[in-house]
Amino acid sequence: MKTLKIQKKKLKKFNLDKLREECGVFGISNHEDSSALVALGLHALQHRGQEGCGIVSYDGKNYHSEKRQGLVGDHFTKSEVIKKLPGKFAIGHNRYSTTGETSLRNIQPFFADLHMGGLSVAHNGNLTNALALRETLVKDGAIFRTTSDTETIVQLIAKSKREKIIDKLIDALFQIKGGYSLILMTNKKLVGVRDPFGIRPLVIGKLKNSYILASETCALDIVGATFLREVENGEIVIIENNEIRSIKPFPKQKARPCVFEYIYFARPDSIVEGKCAYEYRKNFGIQLAKETNTNAEIVVPVPDSGVPAALGYAEYSKKKFELGLIRNHYVGRTFIEPTQSIRSLGVKLKLSSTKSIVENKSIVLIDDSLVRGTTCHKIVKMLYEAGAKEVHVRIACPEIKFPDFYGVDMPTKKELLANEKSNNEICEYINATSLKFLSLDGLYEALGKGKRNDLYPQFSDHYFTGDYPVKPEDNLGEEKIKQLSLLSGKSNN
Repeated sequence: MKTLKIQKKKLKKFNLDKLREECGVFGISNHEDSSALVALGLHALQHRGQEGCGIVSYDGKNYHSEKRQGLVGDHFTKSEVIKKLPGKFAIGHNRYSTTGETSLRNIQPFFADLHMGGLSVAHNGNLTNALALRETLVKDGAIFRTTSDTETIVQLIAKSKREKIIDKLIDALFQIKGGYSLILMTNKKLVGVRDPFGIRPLVIGKLKNSYILASETCALDIVGATFLREVENGEIVIIENNEIRSIKPFPKQKARPCVFEYIYFARPDSIVEGKCAYEYRKNFGIQLAKETNTNAEIVVPVPDSGVPAALGYAEYSKKKFELGLIRNHYVGRTFIEPTQSIRSLGVKLKLSSTKSIVENKSIVLIDDSLVRGTTCHKIVKMLYEAGAKEVHVRIACPEIKFPDFYGVDMPTKKELLANEKSNNEICEYINATSLKFLSLDGLYEALGKGKRNDLYPQFSDHYFTGDYPVKPEDNLGEEKIKQLSLLSGKSNN
């Protein structure tokens, strides 16, 4: 059993060559099939978390909770599970854990029986002062049952001296820092919250007389709901008695949504700031071609993440778009690779080359990002083995040099290739003919924002710039700041 756990941990590290969003949240009010619709919504948000899922419902008298490890479709499509979740109100959560603990106790939504009644919370994001708050709460007698920073929010709400639940929530929100979106359910209200900078996403939809809160619009589409709008940065929306109202208790801040929602996290068909994410990604490819065109013969995407950018690149450069790599969609994430020699073949479990397409060709290989570079190295090698003459790697975002503290699963600063190596050194490491990244100004141009405003950046782009909207607590010390990285497992959601 111990060996199996070690192997799974090694596999996760091996696969960690993409940034991964931490969570997906979905909540609905006043619908006879609330739990079934939440399950559908979580299914649409499965890309935001694959290791755990949960639903909490309220039937007017009692709360009901079901949590499972694994995929939504493996559990919540079964009628016997949905029947355990009666009621017209429900919220749900998808979780993607890192090398921290993967257990039922950390799977959300969380439920607490407070003095003012029941409270259930689903959280997407990460708190940058979670450790300091947790230490203070424990000293004051709080007992934590999980290793999640989400429980810190629940504890702060429970300890608030305010009388009304919304006031207790506001009291708690003024104590936390970081990037987050929350859905809360009480015996009377469904509440949505987005952090003051709007780093983590949250949208509002409507299905007949029911209001919906969700991480992305694709979750609204699957249940046939109408997209109303995004929750604004620093906004609290309160749904009660089939009506919705809004309050904004925070000092006004300029919105800085996470730029990786546009680059990678959001599903391509989700609407982000008025456009499908697919459109932004295609624009990145167009801009990349403007900045870094080559004399290569064909454009090949790394599937599926590089496809939109590769289409844009090919369209602008008038080069032929080819599927020189084919993705195997039937590889499970829990595949155990027992030896180093087998692990080294891991990329071939997911991708294979179309030899007759790439043989004797000069290729532009397009992907949306480059993190550790290990997968890119293997893909370039695969293309050469298939007979490619040249492999020019083009990345449709700037160099990732800084870690995230707001809920994104990514390596530490030292493990980020672009932080440790120059462009030429990275090119040599991945064995490419040439390597170019989209410029930061080019990224903003493709997003329709012109050049980056250095005084008031339009996005949370700290991955490239180190300009964090909310910095970790200064007095924590280097070791505890490292724990805020999701790799530590200390603040997983």
